[in-house]
Amino acid sequence: MNPNNEARAGAGDQEDERVDEIVRSGPAGAIAVAGIATAIVVALWFAFYFLVFLPRGVIH
Repeated sequence: MNPNNEARAGAGDQEDERVDEIVRSGPAGAIAVAGIATAIVVALWFAFYFLVFLPRGVIH
C-alpha cells in the first residue's frame, strides 16, 4: 500500500462533502442566466414587433 493514497482518501472525503454542499445549494446561477437570456429574447421579440411589424400596417 502507498501511504499517499491514505492521505488522499481523507482529502477526498472533505472534497466530496464540499461538492455535496455546493450541489445542495442548487443551480441558482444557471437559473439566473437562463432567466436573463429568456428576458432578452422576449424583449427583442417585442422590439421587433413594435418597431418593424406595426409601422408597416395591416397586410391587405
